[in-house]
Amino acid sequence: MSTPKLRIAYVPEHFASPLLQLAAKDSSIELVPCPSGTGQIMSAIKAGEVDLAIALTESLIAGIAKKTAEFKLVGTYVTSPLNWAVIVGKESKYQSLADLRGEKIGISRIGSGSQVMASYMALREGWTDKDGNVEPVQFEVLDTFKNLRDGVNDGRAAAFMWEHFTTKPYLSEVRFIGSVPTPWHSWVLVAPPSTTSPPSPLLPVLQSFLANLTESIHAFNAPAAREGASKELIKGHFGYPEEDVKAWLAQVDYPHGDVVEVSKDMVEKTLSTLEKAGVLTAPAGGWNLDDFVETSIARLQ
Repeated sequence: MSTPKLRIAYVPEHFASPLLQLAAKDSSIELVPCPSGTGQIMSAIKAGEVDLAIALTESLIAGIAKKTAEFKLVGTYVTSPLNWAVIVGKESKYQSLADLRGEKIGISRIGSGSQVMASYMALREGWTDKDGNVEPVQFEVLDTFKNLRDGVNDGRAAAFMWEHFTTKPYLSEVRFIGSVPTPWHSWVLVAPPSTTSPPSPLLPVLQSFLANLTESIHAFNAPAAREGASKELIKGHFGYPEEDVKAWLAQVDYPHGDVVEVSKDMVEKTLSTLEKAGVLTAPAGGWNLDDFVETSIARLQ
């Protein structure tokens, strides 16, 4: 019997470039694009439609804590923050982040990065009640990136949050009024027990893939590649102008070691911050990192 392919959920954005380069020459994997983002990816994991996912740190860690679906971290994909733009309608009245306090924020899905980061924005901006608790944010689920853009122009939402460079080509439709970078590594890898637990036939495929992904990331991240092949890939595949590609490459970083290395501090900081933002409530005994990281594959550093 042939070995099954490893189905990998990912967001088809420029961050995926090292993965796309690997997929072009690795027949053991099958990419499953999830353009609506991490909320869509977690639904795909829960439905058994994918075997591995690369998605946003904050949403995946919150998803594990809330038992949205059964999966654990198996690696780190991007070590730099993600720059979330705060976006409003072209002709809307909102001019600053302060104007959004108490207003409805558009999100793609429940549990998505666009939702989690809106709560973090409220924490960062100090939108708290008299007891010091972060005020609950009102959300409007709008699903797709296009619906989010339409929603801030037709009044369904005051604003939404999306990655800066992904949104930049649409500035004829919407406006930026601020940005909220993540205070943690922005992208991680997760897998469900059906992939990571022996005797899963996918386990050796996963282990091989993680080693190959490390090599692909190092090749993409090399200084010469950033000036040449990596830059040209993003321009050609995603259609971004050269100045945007250069600006993004100047601020993004990928693992310099193995992708299976996961920062203990990063996981703990994410959990602590999401608690303060009102996204999570810690259990009585505190968080157990073994619930979040599959240590038979990943190495906690």
